[in-house]
Amino acid sequence: MNIIDIINKKRLKGELTKDEINFFIDNLMNNNIMDYQVSSLLMAILLNGMSMEETINLTDAMIKSGEVIDLSFVKNPTIDKHSTGGVGDKVTLVLAPLLASLGFSVAKMSGRGLGHTGGTIDKLEAISGYQVEISKDDFINQVNNIGIAVISQTGNLAPADKKLYALRDVTGTVESIPLIAASIMSKKIASGSEFIILDVKVGNGALMKNLDDAKRLALTMKKIGEVYGKKVVCVLSNMEEPLGHAVGNSIEVNEAIDTLKGNGPKDLTDLVINMAAISLMNLENISYLDAFKAAYNNLKNGKAYQKLLDLVEAQHGDINKIDVSEKYFDIKSTYAGYIKSIDALKIGEFARRLGAGRLTKEDSIDPTVGVIVNKKVGDHVKMGDTLMRIYFNQVKAKFNPLELYSFFEIASEKVEKPKLILGIIK
Repeated sequence: MNIIDIINKKRLKGELTKDEINFFIDNLMNNNIMDYQVSSLLMAILLNGMSMEETINLTDAMIKSGEVIDLSFVKNPTIDKHSTGGVGDKVTLVLAPLLASLGFSVAKMSGRGLGHTGGTIDKLEAISGYQVEISKDDFINQVNNIGIAVISQTGNLAPADKKLYALRDVTGTVESIPLIAASIMSKKIASGSEFIILDVKVGNGALMKNLDDAKRLALTMKKIGEVYGKKVVCVLSNMEEPLGHAVGNSIEVNEAIDTLKGNGPKDLTDLVINMAAISLMNLENISYLDAFKAAYNNLKNGKAYQKLLDLVEAQHGDINKIDVSEKYFDIKSTYAGYIKSIDALKIGEFARRLGAGRLTKEDSIDPTVGVIVNKKVGDHVKMGDTLMRIYFNQVKAKFNPLELYSFFEIASEKVEKPKLILGIIK
């Protein structure tokens, strides 16, 4: 068995055996395969796909490339959440404390942002002093003691995924559904939680641009979870416009805090409450209505916000120290009408250029910059209304107003509000 034969087999649309996949991952980890050979195989997978059995075997090999965390002795039901990435996606910052307030043990390892999508760890580091790296034992003890821990992914958790993702990112093979599913689920399963809720974003600002591909990805991840005895629920949510109003690290944290205090934007609030209710009804023998009421009440009565305070304190952060740039300017509408569309991808890429995101994993970010999108699709706008507020630490002259206005399409006739949740796969 050798890597050339494996590459050729997949290039010719053959199905790789479990032994061939294990050989590939083992030799990847031992540095016995050249990067260009790995890239060739990844491209063959992108072009020719993988069967469900291949995808499960790839996930299994990636899990076994590192350690698996045992959460069996955590006292409450353990839950993990993952998003496939979007613009203004600060769901974890609100949902994790809400789930903890409802009696779940939230054991979450999150990643950093790359490209136009933001990362939960980058957002949490916008809180002064917040430590994203703690030991495995401290992680488990914190989950047991306060019901929640959100940390950066450990180096020993599915390390094969790190190697593969680094090459996928620079070889145009990120959008392969089998590779995405194996990447996400290897980390989620290795993290040890018994229940996994996945937010699969769909639309212009997401990895999955259409509903059919999003469903395929969701069904693949659900099937992988079932093989490992995990309860998996996938929520398909709209990413044609940014979620909430804030796009940028510090301002997203502030928006999450507002939401946990009961004053958040409607779309973010609705998505979080629905995801919490879906989680609750799938682990407890209660109706969706009762689950929704429980989630709604804890978001409004301060219990969820208290869990955020507990989390930040446990990981040595100061919730009162979240810096936002003092430099800003507004983009105002030049005519009246209704917001027909907002280009989430362009806004995400613009926020990255401001310094809120990164192109490579080595890039540093500026947590103080970002964009507040004041209007949502379907909103009425008058001449002179603020469409966006831009927080920056660069020279204002670098911004092209024509580009910024292109983020919005304004129609003369009334526009319906878009549907937020496009489907649930459970």
